[in-house]
Amino acid sequence: MAYARAPLPLVFDAPRRGKPPLHLADLDPAGRRAAVEELGEPAFRARQLAHHYFVRLSNDPAGMTDLPSAARDRLVSALLPQLLTPVRAAQTDKGSTRKTLWRMADGALIESVLMRYPGRVTMCVSSQAGCAMACPFCATGQGGLQRNVSAAEIVEQVVDGARVLARGEVPGGPGRVSNVVFMGMGEPLANYRSVLGAVRRLTDPAPDGLGLSARGVTVSTVGLVPRMHQLADEGVPVTLALSLHAPDDELRDELVPVNTRWNVAETVEAAWQYAARTRRRVSIEYAMMRGVNDQAWRSDLLGDLLRSYGDWGWVHVNLIPLNPTPGSRWTASDPADEAEFVRRLQAKGVPTTVRDTRGREIDGACGQLAACDK
Repeated sequence: MAYARAPLPLVFDAPRRGKPPLHLADLDPAGRRAAVEELGEPAFRARQLAHHYFVRLSNDPAGMTDLPSAARDRLVSALLPQLLTPVRAAQTDKGSTRKTLWRMADGALIESVLMRYPGRVTMCVSSQAGCAMACPFCATGQGGLQRNVSAAEIVEQVVDGARVLARGEVPGGPGRVSNVVFMGMGEPLANYRSVLGAVRRLTDPAPDGLGLSARGVTVSTVGLVPRMHQLADEGVPVTLALSLHAPDDELRDELVPVNTRWNVAETVEAAWQYAARTRRRVSIEYAMMRGVNDQAWRSDLLGDLLRSYGDWGWVHVNLIPLNPTPGSRWTASDPADEAEFVRRLQAKGVPTTVRDTRGREIDGACGQLAACDK
């Protein structure tokens, strides 16, 4: 079965648009101290400013009474500029799932999704405006890539979610963000520098960052093998999620065009090496498409491939019922076929679950984010 696809550009390239304003969250603590000193203030003001942003979740100079009144506006203007402007918000699941459309300073659009579950809150963030990976079943990939998102623009998506929770605007009362998944718009590892910077800001202890556990952060990829190896050596034990979607090259070449650069064997090998180096279990993401990739023999092939690396618990398969996108020719698998796919994987000793999809009604689920302002 053949599918039309757009040509795959160089995966690490992104169009040049307006450069986002410099923000405190783009800088590490040393960089912040240097920036504050350039503004004529003592270096320790950087830590005070970071406390307001990462702990108090504030960028309002009026409340920064520990800073000299003459310096507040100048520091905030220089290091806490507004990066994201809300365009539209939508809710479902009785308000516990919220999708926000953001306009960045240069007009580019991205979306983020907050999902509150019993016992945890997950923020799904975008790392690029659009995506160059051209996966034909994903709404984001059909619009092409506009630009990379800066580290601070990524962090601000999470900070906004934290503010909403702190104000008690999500059913369930005041709360905090516990998990962040880089599964919104874009291919995170194609924007490696910004994504890694955002991960460090999210996991740096307060007040240098938000103080989230690295184990609560998941970075997804369609399989940019060199970057997967690089991430394994960074010393940040985030969960790696590999969007595989097919266990054979013939089909994966069509569903995930980057497979023509790094094939299934190379990609799964890199995922295994990530698990071996970090001792963090890798998640294999697999969107279930009726009559396309949900055959029983493909389940067996996937199970054999993953088990070929041993049974020490290095991997978990996360099946995703395909979410509808405008004009898509594909539909979700029949429940019986899905159940048989799960049964065969589990019979081979591969831990497998089916994702509890959130946000489908507001086009906020996996593969649906398109950042349309109409």
